[in-house]
Amino acid sequence: MAYLESLRVFTRVVELGSITAGGRDLRLTPAVASKRIKELEQHLGVRLFNRTTRSLTPTEVGQRFYEEARRVLETVDQAEAVVAEFSTAPRGVIRITAPLGVGRRIIAPMIPDFVERNPGIEVRMRMSDRKVDLLADGLDVAFFVGTPHDSSLKLRKIADCPRVLCAAPSYLERFGVPADPEDLMRGHNCLLLRYPRSPEYFWLLNTPDGLRKFEVSGKFDADDSDVLTDWALAGAGIANKPKFDVAAHLAAGRLVEVLPHARPAPSVFGCLYPHRKLQDPKVRLLVEFAVDHGVRTMQGLLANPPNA
Repeated sequence: MAYLESLRVFTRVVELGSITAGGRDLRLTPAVASKRIKELEQHLGVRLFNRTTRSLTPTEVGQRFYEEARRVLETVDQAEAVVAEFSTAPRGVIRITAPLGVGRRIIAPMIPDFVERNPGIEVRMRMSDRKVDLLADGLDVAFFVGTPHDSSLKLRKIADCPRVLCAAPSYLERFGVPADPEDLMRGHNCLLLRYPRSPEYFWLLNTPDGLRKFEVSGKFDADDSDVLTDWALAGAGIANKPKFDVAAHLAAGRLVEVLPHARPAPSVFGCLYPHRKLQDPKVRLLVEFAVDHGVRTMQGLLANPPNA
């Protein structure tokens, strides 16, 4: 088991690019993670990493060993998942990720209840609005709001997620209320969620002619959806948001819906996971729990916004 754990440390160090990050991901101190790597190198009789003061990269043999070690660990995980089918109490760690808004409001609140019902399971949650690579990041499940494009992953839809264009009354007083979607491109500051390889460089809106793409722009953007909400509340521009995310602000009048006759196309709220993870009962448990909890929570946020 110690050797397998050393393999796990080694693969995460390669994937995350540092011993500190790899150890932290596995809840190990840098000292312990470094010791595991040194023991592995001594056991194999080769140097697995090229080390400088600024970088840590696998050697040629280290890269080849990583590819094989990863296959070994995947095989072990699949074998343990088969055995877990015969257990009434699944055990182990589930690594999940979610966008900031849906993570804070829907996914994170359900985790304590899920773990209480399944005490043998641990959940490691990471939140980011940036695009993630499940395989490279060693994740089991990725929740999302949008339109996924990775066909190599299994998709489980949780719900349709209505969206709205919204702005603060102070912004609309200064710059006027758009009468049609074309007005968005005439002197309005549109708040965009952008990051490297971000898909949102246009807004897809319902019009009498059907769905149309509008290449809107703004003077500033961010890679955190909650920052866009804060900017909208401050009167800085118009945001395109999932309705559950701003329902309380709309109900309180802090934000006003813009172009209600040309609403954005709804997003899909769901989760992605590698096909092989379907064999793992603890992952299936989490996904089914998230589907039930997510639908009820989203409906509740839309029907009874908090702090309205």
